[in-house]
Amino acid sequence: MKPVEITDGNFEEEVLKSDIPVIIDFWAVWCGPCKMIHPIVEELADEYAGKLKVGKLDVDVNQQSAIRYGVRSIPTVLLFKDGEVKETIIGAVPKAFFVEKITPYL
Repeated sequence: MKPVEITDGNFEEEVLKSDIPVIIDFWAVWCGPCKMIHPIVEELADEYAGKLKVGKLDVDVNQQSAIRYGVRSIPTVLLFKDGEVKETIIGAVPKAFFVEKITPYL
């Protein structure tokens, strides 16, 4: 599965109202570390299909959501469950770190 494109317009429906946990990768085209975690985000989307929604939000196009959740550096990955932020992961980290943070919420 491909990550879902999250925008300011669909954020509430795709993230806050989701019946499964959601991770959102806040990224930008020009961000080098964002490119480093892109393959990890894609793998998570495949491996957790049906148990975890994986989304990507371009902060240059969707500034409202980034500001609302205090995203000051990218990549930032937020994990939402029941409409609330449960985990924040900042920077290019190994896949094992993502798995460790996600697992308790599945």
